[in-house]
Amino acid sequence: MTTTTKDEPRRSTAKKGSMKRRFGRVRQLPSGRWQARYKGPDGLDRAAPETFSTKRDAEVWLTKKEAEIIEGGWTNPDLGKVAFKDYGEGWVSERPGLRPKTVQLYEGLLRIHLVPIFGGMAVNEIKAAHVRKWRKTLLDNGVGPVTVAKAYRLLKAIMNTAVEDQMIKTNPCQIKGGGKEESPERPTLTVEQVYALSGAIEPHFRALVLVATFGSLRWGELAALRRKNVDLEKGTVRIVESTTDLRDGSVVLGPPKSAAGVRTVALPSFVVSALRTHMDRYTADHGEAFVFLGAKRAVLRRAAFSRPWAKALKRAGLSGIHLHDLRHTGNVFASRSGATLRELMDRMGHSTTRAALIYMHTENGRDRAIADGMGKIAEEVMRKAAEEGSGT
Repeated sequence: MTTTTKDEPRRSTAKKGSMKRRFGRVRQLPSGRWQARYKGPDGLDRAAPETFSTKRDAEVWLTKKEAEIIEGGWTNPDLGKVAFKDYGEGWVSERPGLRPKTVQLYEGLLRIHLVPIFGGMAVNEIKAAHVRKWRKTLLDNGVGPVTVAKAYRLLKAIMNTAVEDQMIKTNPCQIKGGGKEESPERPTLTVEQVYALSGAIEPHFRALVLVATFGSLRWGELAALRRKNVDLEKGTVRIVESTTDLRDGSVVLGPPKSAAGVRTVALPSFVVSALRTHMDRYTADHGEAFVFLGAKRAVLRRAAFSRPWAKALKRAGLSGIHLHDLRHTGNVFASRSGATLRELMDRMGHSTTRAALIYMHTENGRDRAIADGMGKIAEEVMRKAAEEGSGT
């Protein structure tokens, strides 16, 4: 039987360098640093993701972790160990109702700008400092600000879902204005330049230039326009479809860009006249026929249109003009003709807080007045140009 004297110290059953606490425990490692461990709500024994220089720091960390559990803010760190590449690709594939063009955009941003940096990292390893460095590197390497903004918004959306999935506590995308697009102001053509382009392009595209401008239509809306949706008597086109050009060269038909994109647009009389002539010559005589077709009478493709467009720009003495600039130009003309902001948004097919506003002004005749006003401006400019050319 072993006995101890009064003055002999009791032997502790705790390991050297270890300190028991009411919640968790800390111990000193051979390196001299301190480790904190605790039992999570899932019953598993877990270590802090980092070690600490002092015992006090380790204890403070445990105190915060205990409060986090009590307040219901604890997240399972194992959930966030999924590779960002896998989580990001899954995020895109799981989004309901994405348009094919949006899926293509997201997949491209992931592949080119996000996965090369974050792909091999676990979701819970991505910190705010990583995001700041990644964004600055893209901009320093000459990636366009608009593209960087799109990539940042996608990253932020993915990480927001990771927060909802309790993989991380906070979103590391904290850059103020990081997702804001500041596109450079696009050029506005004059009426003379629009007519010059229309005259310079191949004959079966001349009406397309005028409709794109004075109807403020998007490329996909032009390519999807069918005979049955053109009312030459009323001088209107009904937008109900849009095309999307995919990377593999295929074209997908679907609804317009937004619900507001479904609309009826009035055209100036001189554009209606050009459209009538075009349809008599180039559009098949049945309702489903596409109004504008490619050179081989196939559905219009953006890539195939680029060549005749470039030739027309050269013949018209213009450069740096995109087809979308015609829509921008038409919006400017409509604004000058006296359209209000709401009328302009209706005409452009932009979403509003009240869906009824989409059709309100078309019904009360204001859209016709806008179209007529645009026509008067264009006709007056061309009349003066003709008089100056004849010397009268």
